[in-house]
Amino acid sequence: MPVAETGAAKAHRTVSRITTILELAATHRNGVRLASLAAELDAPRSSLHGLVKGLVATGYLREDDGTYTIGPAVGALLAAAPPTVAEAARPAMERLHERFNETVMLATLVGGSVVYTDTLESTQPIRYSAPLSTRRPLHPTSSGKCFLAFGSERFRESHLTDLPRREEVRRELAQIAEEGVAINRGETLPDISGVGAPIFDSGRVVAAIAVAGPTTRVADIVTEIAEATRTAARDVSHHLTDR
Repeated sequence: MPVAETGAAKAHRTVSRITTILELAATHRNGVRLASLAAELDAPRSSLHGLVKGLVATGYLREDDGTYTIGPAVGALLAAAPPTVAEAARPAMERLHERFNETVMLATLVGGSVVYTDTLESTQPIRYSAPLSTRRPLHPTSSGKCFLAFGSERFRESHLTDLPRREEVRRELAQIAEEGVAINRGETLPDISGVGAPIFDSGRVVAAIAVAGPTTRVADIVTEIAEATRTAARDVSHHLTDR
C-alpha cells in the first residue's frame, strides 16, 4: 500500500549530513578534510567516514591525499538539467546593476533557507558583498520574504512559528503578495537595505532577484529600485514561461 505524503518536510540526519558535506566541499576551493567536516557538523569522524567514502565511490566527491573536493558526478547531474534560471536571469541582473550600481543577487530556496547562487557586486567602494552558497534565514531577507509571501500557507506558517510579531509579519507578507515586491529596511544588517521580487515558472516561485546596498544610498530611491526589480523579475518569469 502506498504511503501518503502528508505534513511538512522534516530534516533527516543522514541526508542533512550528506548535503552539508557536499556544500562544504563546494564552497572550499582547495577542498576540505575530514577533521574540518567533523568540526562543522559537530559529529565524530568515524560517523562521517563512511558517508564521505560513499560519496567518493559514487563520484560526488573526489579525494586527493585526504582532501575532498566536488566530484564529476555533480557536474554530470547539473548538465542533465534544463536551462537554469540563472541563465535566464543574468541579463536582467546586468541591467539592474548598470542602472543602480548596487549589488544584485539571484536567490533560490534551499530547504528552509535562502541561498544566493549568483551576484553582481557594486563597483562603489562601500557596498554590500553577498555571500554565495551560504544558507540564510527566509525572514527578514527581501528574497526570503518573497518565498514566504508566495509559498503555500503550510510552508509559510511553518516558518513563522518561532518569529516574534507574527501578526505583523503576516500582514507584511500579504502586502508583498499583493504588490509583487519585498523590502528589507535594515532588518538583517542595520546599514544595509534591499529589495526583492519573485521569479515564477509554471506558477511557482523558483527564485528571486534582489538589489541591496547601503541604506544611506538606497533609502531615497527604494521606490524606484522596487519598481525596476519587480519589472526585471517579471521579464525573467515571462522568459521562463515562453521557453
